[in-house]
Amino acid sequence: MSLLPHINEQGRAKMVDVSDKAVTRRRATARARIRMKAETLQQIREGRVQKGDVLAVAQVAGIMAAKKTSELIPMCHPIPLRGANLRFREEGEEVLVIEAEVKTDNVTGVEMEALTAVSIAALTVYDMCKSIDKDMTVMDTCLVEKTGGKSGDYIRKEEG
Repeated sequence: MSLLPHINEQGRAKMVDVSDKAVTRRRATARARIRMKAETLQQIREGRVQKGDVLAVAQVAGIMAAKKTSELIPMCHPIPLRGANLRFREEGEEVLVIEAEVKTDNVTGVEMEALTAVSIAALTVYDMCKSIDKDMTVMDTCLVEKTGGKSGDYIRKEEG
């Protein structure tokens, strides 16, 4: 049994042909969480992290990552984005939540761009805070919702 069941008959991976798909307005929202020490989150909140404004840098990193997704993920189509934004909020005293919303008018969706945005933003937070908290954990990265396209809308059912 092959470990690579999605390889085409020539034994090479291929990009999905989207040339016959209709252009539609598409939007995707993704989320990641970072568990950290309460003191670390407090330093982020108060702007006392030595490397600078953690959330501002992470926001820019996430937007840049969304724009570069097709360069990072081999079978991902390059997509011109209409918009990308990241939001941050706290869950309790030890969890930072990152959400990214990405929009386009295109023949393929922006789920991967939103997921890449929150992933890179989370890694940026880790990088900027690792000198004070190496125990941080990036977790629960997921697609929250998407709209548009042939497969229709999707809204994640929250656990709990």
